[in-house]
Amino acid sequence: MTDASIDTHDGEPSRRDFIHIATGAFAAVGAGLVAWPFIVQMNPAADTLALASTEVDLSLVDEGSEITIIWRGRPVFVRHRTGEEIAEAEAVDISTLRDPQTDDERLVPGPDGEYRRQYLIMLATCTHLGCVPLGDGAGDYGGWFCPCHGSHYDTSGRIRRGPAPLNLIVPEYTYLDDSRVRIG
Repeated sequence: MTDASIDTHDGEPSRRDFIHIATGAFAAVGAGLVAWPFIVQMNPAADTLALASTEVDLSLVDEGSEITIIWRGRPVFVRHRTGEEIAEAEAVDISTLRDPQTDDERLVPGPDGEYRRQYLIMLATCTHLGCVPLGDGAGDYGGWFCPCHGSHYDTSGRIRRGPAPLNLIVPEYTYLDDSRVRIG
């Protein structure tokens, strides 16, 4: 009385086991090959990647002035602050701020690890409803003023008065050298 379904190979894999493993492996590879084009098509398009970062030459921004650039379809302020503006920003008692941040927390260190306090880079959209604030010393604190609803920002872009809940947002950026930054 023999049963053909009983494995009598003393625990060693049989030919049937090999066929099952090989079939499973081929099925897994086939599923991966079918899924790959769908996964790749979810990557960002080349035109989107081109907008992902932008470089700014800081030497073109005169002391005491600012430029507005476009990054990812949004305006960005690049301000070259004076010594007086930096001193005003550092003198603020952060315990009095709605969104407490020191001036240094709003800066990114350069390649040598030192802060370039004269340069301030922020998204140029009010954190209340997204309007573009007026710069060049507008408002009660010498920084920016949002004319839409009356938010006042200081020389470090921190909210001081008005309905905005947060400071102007500092985007991710890195110094390429002493006079160039890459935003994004």
